[in-house]
Amino acid sequence: MLTLLNLEFRKLFGARSVRLALLVTLLLPLLWTFAPRLDQLFTPGQAADLVSGWQLPFISIFMSIQFLLPLFIAVMAAEMIGAEVAHGTLAPLLLRPVDRTRVILSKLIVAVTYPFVLLFTTLLGSLIAGLPLGFGTFNGGTGFDAANLVGVGVLSSQAAFLEVLRGTLLAGVSLMPIAALALLFGILYLNTAAAALATFATLIVMRLFVVLPQAVQPILLTSYFDLFMRSQQGSIGKDLILLLIYTAGFGLLSILAFDRRDV
Repeated sequence: MLTLLNLEFRKLFGARSVRLALLVTLLLPLLWTFAPRLDQLFTPGQAADLVSGWQLPFISIFMSIQFLLPLFIAVMAAEMIGAEVAHGTLAPLLLRPVDRTRVILSKLIVAVTYPFVLLFTTLLGSLIAGLPLGFGTFNGGTGFDAANLVGVGVLSSQAAFLEVLRGTLLAGVSLMPIAALALLFGILYLNTAAAALATFATLIVMRLFVVLPQAVQPILLTSYFDLFMRSQQGSIGKDLILLLIYTAGFGLLSILAFDRRDV
């Protein structure tokens, strides 16, 4: 299993699409430090002048989690199957004495890890961009709680770091089901473009379902893209369980579909 995981991670970081995604997520935060109309993107009460480097991670995640990160994740997870089918490397692998379940499980583990990799580079780029602002105690908020960027007073660097870390991890969990879903579509379609398009179309349709009754909203993956901004611990616990169920469900379907798929 470790050999398969090592192989899949090597494929991951060797893919051009992944390298591009890592470069974009690393460099994009540099834009927010000198964006003059950044406050136009926030609702009243959220906007604030940037006074600390600890505020940049929230800005970067807020700006990318709705579209850019899901796109990068969908393409990568779809490519894990589609690219190998196109290059003719998947069939020879399955001819070896290796269990199909282990093959797809290793791909699934790498796929659901990828959102955290993207968020790590986003966080790294944000901290680099925030160096001129400093990372000391400041008057304001990190954006990762109910007080948003305005804050409720003085925030220490240690408290800010914990908020940033917690928010980044929550953002990663909210994106895990997308990776598992894209992998499932990759198995069903055996084509990178079709699987990525199906994943993104699913997310767009879920966004359109915002017009449906409130009782429907908790089952939509897009309802959890703002999980990193929530501060109610009890609600977050239920949300995390549901997201993990979605991820496990899509993962199990991927394993079952791959076991029966002729590649």
